[in-house]
Parts: sequence; structure tokens; C-alpha cells
Amino acid sequence: MTDEQHHDGGNDDAEHPHFMRRIRSFVLREGRMTPAQQRAFDDHWARFGIDYTAAPQDLASRFGRTAPLVLEIGFGNGEALAWASENDLGRDFIGVEVHGPGVGRLMNALAARDASNVRLYKHDAVEVLENEIPPGTLAEARIWFPDPWHKKRHNKRRIIQPEFVALLASRMAPNGLLHLATDWQPYAEHMLEVMEAAPDWRNDLGPGQYAEKPAWRIETHFERRGLKLGHGVWDLLYRKA
Repeated sequence: MTDEQHHDGGNDDAEHPHFMRRIRSFVLREGRMTPAQQRAFDDHWARFGIDYTAAPQDLASRFGRTAPLVLEIGFGNGEALAWASENDLGRDFIGVEVHGPGVGRLMNALAARDASNVRLYKHDAVEVLENEIPPGTLAEARIWFPDPWHKKRHNKRRIIQPEFVALLASRMAPNGLLHLATDWQPYAEHMLEVMEAAPDWRNDLGPGQYAEKPAWRIETHFERRGLKLGHGVWDLLYRKA
């Protein structure tokens, strides 16, 4: 992901008492779509896209089979999601991203290899979880390199908050896995604090532990660039309690 493709947080409505009703999981920095990315929406959205309707989806019918479901929130340019879907054909993948160029780029990559196990939303992740993902259906959820909102006054915009992880837990199957990753140490510490206090989750490595990078999370271009600059990366793995 690039900085523009970070997807987190929301707006000052996060201070509203009806926080979960109003917060967005992103700040939209749309950017300009290339002709190829725009054609992807014209040619491939009917195949790979799910239009948001604010009603629970019959996801098995979307994929034509019943298989474990993996949700990736904020997939950026889709590099990791494309790799995962190609190398884990026994599971079905749902990607949620608001950044149009990234969605278009991923659809072109999926079409090029005739992928059948990926469906995409171009919509707010909180609303998708609240209204379209039925309870108890996700085998895994991935939130990799969300916007860390570095400034303290913006920390409330971070997507990893108690209300959000409680909502996510309600959509997980028993023992479902939540995989978080960040390259910003203060956000890693925030994630750990929120998750360790969350009654619906237990740390898969033991209380207070970070994980080694799992094999299923490939090192992206964005991540390699950060590592060359000396940035660390923190992975957290939690199971639905």
C-alpha cells in the first residue's frame, strides 16, 4: 500500500455518541483512475464486484460454493489479496476498499488469471460489516497497514477501537482468526492494548504477544520500502474467544 491507500479511521463524527453508526473506516483520497482501471469497472465489476445494498448477503451464492471466508479490509492496490487468493484456492476472499484505482487494478489482475474465489466491495468497511456480512460467517479477517493517524488528536480515527473489534467479532465463526499488521510502533502498541482488553478475542500467541510474520502475509512493495528505511513491522494474531 501507499500512504494514499491507507484506509483508516473516519472523521470528527467519531466523537458522536452513536460512534459506530457514523464513523468511516477511511478518509477518501480517490486519486485519478487510469483508463485501464476505469475499464476494469466497466468490464469486470459485474463479475467481481458486490454492490452495497445494506442487506445481508448470501455469500455462498456469490461464490457458487460453501467455503471458509476471508475478509481483507483496506486492500490498497490488491497485491496481497491477489496473491492470497491464488495460493489458497480452498477459501473464498472478500476485499473491501474505497480507493477506486486500487479496486480497478485488482480486478484487472483477477480477470487476467480468471480468478473465481474473490469478490470486492468499494464501500465503507464498517457499513459492510454492520449490514452485509451475516453474523458468524468469517473464518478470518485481515487488516494490514491501516492508516495509523500519527497525530495524537487524530488517534480516535484509527479503525482498531473497542467498538469496531466487537463488531468484527460478531461476524466471525468460532475460533475465527483476526490478523492485524502495522509498520507504526505506536499503533502496534495501541492495537495490542485494544485487543488484549477485548473480551471477544484471545491472543493466539499468549497474552501480550506479537507474532512473527506469517507465511500467508507476503511482503509488499510498500512494506519492503519501509523496511529499507529502517521501519519495523508488527503482526498480531487473535482468535474469536
